[in-house]
Amino acid sequence: MKKTIAVLGLGKYGMSLAKALYDMGADVLAVDKDAEKVKEIADHCTEALCIDLASEEEISTLDLTNMDIVVCAMGRNLAASIMSVAVSKEQGAEFVVAKSSSERMTSILSKIGADKVVVPEEENGIRSARILTSDTVLDYFQMDDNLCMIEMKPHADWAGRSPAELNLRKHYEINIVAVKEEGADSWKLTDPTRKLSAGCKLMIVLERSQLKTLINLRNSG
Repeated sequence: MKKTIAVLGLGKYGMSLAKALYDMGADVLAVDKDAEKVKEIADHCTEALCIDLASEEEISTLDLTNMDIVVCAMGRNLAASIMSVAVSKEQGAEFVVAKSSSERMTSILSKIGADKVVVPEEENGIRSARILTSDTVLDYFQMDDNLCMIEMKPHADWAGRSPAELNLRKHYEINIVAVKEEGADSWKLTDPTRKLSAGCKLMIVLERSQLKTLINLRNSG
């Protein structure tokens, strides 16, 4: 099932995030007060709107109630960020992510209800998109232009089966390189014959071209 995600604010982070989310199959609502940015994103999202995100009245015209995720990406505009987070929560958005540019801003956004606060210097738009489009991806690491590594929870259908049984490399070109059992302090190299537990975490290496396949597989489970 596709995720519906609103990206409010189309700066460098928001633009990168919106495009990456759309490329990975999400339904994306992209919003900014700059008409040129809205025009630029129009072909890379489901819907693009020109809205003043510092205006409670204008933000309230957006139907955020049924959004799976709302990302408030105005890291350098505290007033717009506060307003967007507040209205999103009031409208019943399930999960609100806010971009921050300082410790003080992080504290404020958390206090007014943001479920997650990201700092762009630590988390770029593409990395955020990999995580937000999946219910089970916990972290994403870019290794080079081709390979990436993902930390994730196992699919429900994978629990109780061994990597050898699943044969993910053959079917999806996915390689489980390490497993961290629930409650364990460290990772261990994968034993292909050991059955995976529902509570474990997996470290998977794959080519970037297979990311969409993996995410669709996660969301269909």
